[in-house]
Amino acid sequence: MSSEPAPGHDGASGWREFLGAWVRNPARVGAVWPSSRQLSAKLARVAPGHGAPVVVELGPGTGAVTTEVARRLAPDGRHLAVELDPGMARYLTGRHPGVEVVNGDARKLGTLLAERGIEGVDAVISGLPWSLFDRQTQREILGQVVDVIGETGSFSTFAYSHTLPMPSARRFKATLQETFDEVVMTRTVWRNVPPAFCFLCRRPRPAQDDRRTDPAH
Repeated sequence: MSSEPAPGHDGASGWREFLGAWVRNPARVGAVWPSSRQLSAKLARVAPGHGAPVVVELGPGTGAVTTEVARRLAPDGRHLAVELDPGMARYLTGRHPGVEVVNGDARKLGTLLAERGIEGVDAVISGLPWSLFDRQTQREILGQVVDVIGETGSFSTFAYSHTLPMPSARRFKATLQETFDEVVMTRTVWRNVPPAFCFLCRRPRPAQDDRRTDPAH
């Protein structure tokens, strides 16, 4: 499958759409700059390069990671991108015609996939602004991810390096470790604005009572 840009779309239009999404709803756009190719390539590592895999992106934005997933994904693979902002979804549809763009909410991931005849996926790659979500929303979305990747799928997401000491960043890391048996932090990608790293996660843990791990209880 191909995800090459369609004629008539260029980087300038991507910047306009990125800024437009921020103006429409700054609370939904956590990135201060589109992801670099180096960071995008690390996130795309979990996309299988053989067989007929199904890969889902959450919060693909203008498609920096989308391009890297398309480069890596097996020719018979299926590539879906779930984008909440309608304008960004339209832009992504035009720029990446080989990707199934879904204008929807990641909190309803299972339903969105079921509507398209998909029961499970091989990898979920997230560009969502986790720091803007409360812990309940984080867990809700991660719960959807766990449900669709099952025992054998993989999940990747990223965080900015300068946020590591912040309580919200520590809480999110702890939530990932509660959710997955394997959580690997990559080296910092300095060629990103701002510098960032990835979480590569596998083997979801069995569901637990939140009260055992949530300090609020």
